[in-house]
Amino acid sequence: MRLVQDLSEKPAISKSAVGAVRRLRILVAGGAGFVGGHLCARLIADGHSVICLDNLLTGRMVNIRHLLGHPQFHFVLHDVISPIPELGRIDQIYNLACAASPKKYQADPVHTFKTNVLGAINLLELAGMQDASILQSSTSEVYGDPLISPQVETYHGNVNTVGPRSCYDEGKRAAETLFHDFHESHGVRTRIARIFNTYGPGMCPTDGRVISNFVVQALSGADITVYGDGTQTRSFCFISDLIAGLMALMAAPDTVCHPINLGNPVEFTMNELARSVRSAVGSTSAIRHIALPVDDPKQRKPDISKARRVLGWAPKVSLAEGLGTTIPYFAQAAQTLMVAE
Repeated sequence: MRLVQDLSEKPAISKSAVGAVRRLRILVAGGAGFVGGHLCARLIADGHSVICLDNLLTGRMVNIRHLLGHPQFHFVLHDVISPIPELGRIDQIYNLACAASPKKYQADPVHTFKTNVLGAINLLELAGMQDASILQSSTSEVYGDPLISPQVETYHGNVNTVGPRSCYDEGKRAAETLFHDFHESHGVRTRIARIFNTYGPGMCPTDGRVISNFVVQALSGADITVYGDGTQTRSFCFISDLIAGLMALMAAPDTVCHPINLGNPVEFTMNELARSVRSAVGSTSAIRHIALPVDDPKQRKPDISKARRVLGWAPKVSLAEGLGTTIPYFAQAAQTLMVAE
């Protein structure tokens, strides 16, 4: 495990097959999470130097284990709600630091809110001092239980400020405000990605999100539990598509400082998803309906017109293709857990 050693190195120039490419020093806060682990790996593969900052509250070392011996990868155990330690020169910052599943972020709602607000302030101040570009991983949850569909970035949302999801929803909304104000008042080079449901290998099997729930239940032969009547919808983006979108947004001009939706606009009801997962697994699991959680959104579908126009980005992986990669990952994770036990 690499901690804070050698973090004063200067940016270098690396060669690639397509010519000279500047090697950047990139801080990924929340880099041991599901999305963060994939992003760190992609940045390393592209020749950059990566500092992964994580408190491991919900991040997992298994997500970055394959990177720990790499000379351009550094892991720092730290909580972003505390001042960021000296890390040397930083060119870019990705703020992915916050639990993203309701089960996880509701476990300590005050800490979740602090992570979103204090973490954003600490990282924005660092970006300002370093003249670094900084990207906020916001969320479709800022739209709350939307009254319009698809959701476009100019929609202000329908969010309950005093519900069980408020710590996350309102925390992310507050972080967006901070990113806007640091840009307007201090000239910090900000980007804001509103991320919709994302899935793929590397998800924690017990994180409580719908695809991990359905796949794990189907693999074990347990009932697939669908909240409510199952007519509520979600749109699912495969992890490689999201990573491409985040990097395209970071590479965009500094004028691209307003929120941009990143997600797959193909919409599925939860009943459709349950049947798709059951069929893909080859399971005989029954589909059982249980009570709908408080403030659970009835519809979630991104309008990605802005991402197409400004970033030239759109998802490429269908749900069927993505499940074809994700299900074997969960099957292997289950086998590994059984061996460990």
